[in-house]
Amino acid sequence: MACFIVFEGGDGSGKSTQARSLLRRLRRRGIKAMRTHEPGGTLLGQSLRNLLKSGEPMTPISELMLFEAARAQLVQQVIKPFLDQGGVVIADRFTSSTVAYQGYGRGLDRELIERLNREATGGLEPDLTVLLDLPVETALARKGGKQADTFDDAPVDFHRKIRRGYSALAASDPEGWLILDGQRPQEELSREIWSKVQTIL
Repeated sequence: MACFIVFEGGDGSGKSTQARSLLRRLRRRGIKAMRTHEPGGTLLGQSLRNLLKSGEPMTPISELMLFEAARAQLVQQVIKPFLDQGGVVIADRFTSSTVAYQGYGRGLDRELIERLNREATGGLEPDLTVLLDLPVETALARKGGKQADTFDDAPVDFHRKIRRGYSALAASDPEGWLILDGQRPQEELSREIWSKVQTIL
């Protein structure tokens, strides 16, 4: 029954909402499941999350290393033990976020990012990645009124690069990705995600 499902997308795409919806569906059916997010999920990860979103100036490579440190801790301390117990892990972001944000967005070497991702995860890969795709302007408008962080305040072109990055990643592995229009009604998206997850379980 062990299964690893990741939700990806730009800020404001609705991935957190759908991750929570899937968790409820699984638990209602008596399936052992948990939800986590990146960066975070551990004491170290939460500390790094606060730093990464604080607006503190840092170089792109420093940013990358902090994300990878948080991920390594989360995988070893939380995700792998739960999967080893036969549970379903739902993650709000994983390695593809780093490729999209730090690779496509910040312009860091993608081969370096892929290598660091493998080291941080021990080679762990999702059974399914759900991408909630949304026009950048729509996604940023959804975030309006909420407290902005380092990434929300980035130029619109940065977010466009991220969206292109996600599209390229999904196109390179069509079997492993479920691409959905994030502008569709939430309940409709939830049903389609559940239908896909059932085929994997």
